Amino acid sequence: MPTSTASSVTSTNNVNSPAAETSLNGQRDKSGRLHKRSRSGCFTCRLRRKKCDEGHPSCKACANLCIKCEYKRPIWWSNAEQRRQQKERIKIKIKQTKSLERSGSLQEHMNRALSSSSSAGHDLGRPIYTDPNLAAHFSTPGFVPISYSQNYPYEVDVKTERQTFVNNVPLRHDSSVSTFNAMGPPQLHATLPTFPSDEWLQEEYSESSRQFSQASTLMGDQRVGQSHASLQANIPVDDYDRPLLDHFVDNVLRMIFPILEVHQRGSARARSVLQSLETNKSYFHCCLSVAAIHLKTTSGLHGEQIDHDIMRHRYEAISELCKSLNKDADHDHILDATLAMIFFHCSVGAPDDYLPDIPWNDHFQAASNLVTKLDLTNQLIPCGPMHTVPPFSMSLTTWIDILGATMLGKTPQFAHSYRAKHLSGTSSGLRELMGCDDRIMYLISEVACLESLKLEGRIDSGAVSTHVTALSEQLEYTQDADSTLMSPYSAETGAIRPDALTKTMTAIFRIAACIYLCSLVPGGDRDQTRTINLVNALTDAMTYIPAGTFGFDRSLVWPLLIAGAFSTPSSPFRQVLHNRVIALGDLAELGSIGRMYQLLNDYWRLSDDPVDPSFPSGANEPELGYQSAEMRQDAIPSVPLLSPGMREIKRQQVHWRDVMNRNGWRHLLI
Repeated sequence: MPTSTASSVTSTNNVNSPAAETSLNGQRDKSGRLHKRSRSGCFTCRLRRKKCDEGHPSCKACANLCIKCEYKRPIWWSNAEQRRQQKERIKIKIKQTKSLERSGSLQEHMNRALSSSSSAGHDLGRPIYTDPNLAAHFSTPGFVPISYSQNYPYEVDVKTERQTFVNNVPLRHDSSVSTFNAMGPPQLHATLPTFPSDEWLQEEYSESSRQFSQASTLMGDQRVGQSHASLQANIPVDDYDRPLLDHFVDNVLRMIFPILEVHQRGSARARSVLQSLETNKSYFHCCLSVAAIHLKTTSGLHGEQIDHDIMRHRYEAISELCKSLNKDADHDHILDATLAMIFFHCSVGAPDDYLPDIPWNDHFQAASNLVTKLDLTNQLIPCGPMHTVPPFSMSLTTWIDILGATMLGKTPQFAHSYRAKHLSGTSSGLRELMGCDDRIMYLISEVACLESLKLEGRIDSGAVSTHVTALSEQLEYTQDADSTLMSPYSAETGAIRPDALTKTMTAIFRIAACIYLCSLVPGGDRDQTRTINLVNALTDAMTYIPAGTFGFDRSLVWPLLIAGAFSTPSSPFRQVLHNRVIALGDLAELGSIGRMYQLLNDYWRLSDDPVDPSFPSGANEPELGYQSAEMRQDAIPSVPLLSPGMREIKRQQVHWRDVMNRNGWRHLLI
């Protein structure tokens, strides 16, 4: 019987091999000499080994896949391991782009919402929202596009399929068919079947919830749990969304305001949130969207269904907000929902969340207009016989406004109000809300104002130095006579002592404010002795902050960002931060702390490495894409080693805000 022999050719992916050198640089003649030719194609296509049409400013392949097109030699090209990591990032980005293409109608409506922000008016908190009529265009899996007339009945069968994966392993598949025969269109939720056995999704989190309840002196109270259960039962929700509501109450709600819980005011705030879920539809859908984001991040549930749940509630929240704005009523409900859309997202979601959303500062423009409309800056609510506090929505607005201004390099919206409150000694309720004394936050607002004036060129270097000196004295004046920091744990009960915890947190924010202020001094640098000492002092203070999953690192994102941005490569702060992030486990990937740590690693990689003079300017710009957790865990930058006789090359002068802008990140890191 005749046999055939198949020969195989093994190819190599090593771009440094002779074959690769010939392919990339030219052709060899018979004598073996290499005749060089000009390199063609962008570095991205060359990395992917794809044909490039050399279009500018971006080739067609990169433009279609929404990935960064590199014609100048990027920094990752010089190292094989970095090329491998970059290739993985590109694969992830391509996967994300394909996912977004499948929800193109959602992206279209988000773009409409964003574009409306530049043309809408600024009355009654309506600078960005116009009614997008989302329900009419919403793309729902299992929905059949239909057209109907209200004068004639219609009949349509809708098949809904749902498949659940855990770690990419299919576990369930449900299918149902609903028939509609009526004079009007079906309601959105009416087409979604009931899945009464979906409670199994929560089993994975029940144990962690019980552990948190035991660790919390507030949420462990049985009566509080009973009151939550009774309030939760009153919230109208479709059976399909019941798991999301339960997940929000059981897992997300307790992690949103950790400092409030320490001060034993978390129960009142939780009851307020539950009441808002019952009465405020926009707030309700915002919370369910946040629950879906948290579920996706913590459970490993990936796919179109969980993304659809996120986007469905995200857009319904905006739609309900638009309806309220059109009615010009319930301004306090609109403000609560808008602030929730800003703040809740800071607590959940992975750094590589690619689903479309409205940037936080666009939401905040609407919120600030509502605050002005409601005159909340001048309102005080009685709290006890001799004490008053501002409305909670104003406290939350103040927190977002002051630290958010530092994200943008802008003046806080209500800077004049904070200045007046600072002079009069009026509290904004920040100490019990987020852990930092109000006076420090007011002074951070002043530093943000000074930076804004400097960036806009409205103040010269001499005036900057004068103001820096004055603000530095004000910060020193806020120091307690007894500056000794102590463990926040009670020696008798082991419970957290609120005063000890907030004293340490205030000290950390004060040091970060000083670092932020020093950065404005003309010629200031992270290598200066004063800055180094401040970063070391903040590092020491972190010893008194509980770490790990039940710690409070996630409440210190802003000071950790400031200290990290002005730490030297050899600073012990970097290793301390790295260890604390590792101790957070899965929580390190949630919300602002994950985004902050990603930003710092990208910033350190750019600012620590010397500039190769053979590279064109801009070659060291950080690539688009996100590092995986495994990459980040070992990404503690170190001082580059120089061979004997080599001169030290000047490092790049770059601000952490520049890294955010280059990557298109609109983070609120609080």
